Amino acid sequence: MAKTEKADKSSKRQKHFWKDFKAELKKVIWPTRSQVVNNTAIVIAIVLIVTAIVFVLDLTFEALNTYGIDKLKTVVQNEAVVSDENEDGNNEENSENNGDQAENIDQGDEMNVDNNAQ
Repeated sequence: MAKTEKADKSSKRQKHFWKDFKAELKKVIWPTRSQVVNNTAIVIAIVLIVTAIVFVLDLTFEALNTYGIDKLKTVVQNEAVVSDENEDGNNEENSENNGDQAENIDQGDEMNVDNNAQ
């Protein structure tokens, strides 16, 4: 018996809900056809304007990246290559100087040996 009372209450609630729902929909002021068309046109125009702005910004940033940052990368890489070449040149000169010093040491040793022999 308790189940039937709960079922009756829930069905009354549902009927009451739908009645209230219809009553609220009657209070709504619906826009006219011309208002809907005008508002739709405004929304589409704003979307197109924002799309154009984003497109222009995208092209601008891409151009900055291509002509600005990429060129900066090449300049930095060229400077790195030049500094590496300078370091390689210095290393070759140092190794040549070390070879000359070794020859001088060998000649000095020979002179010392000659002096000691006399």
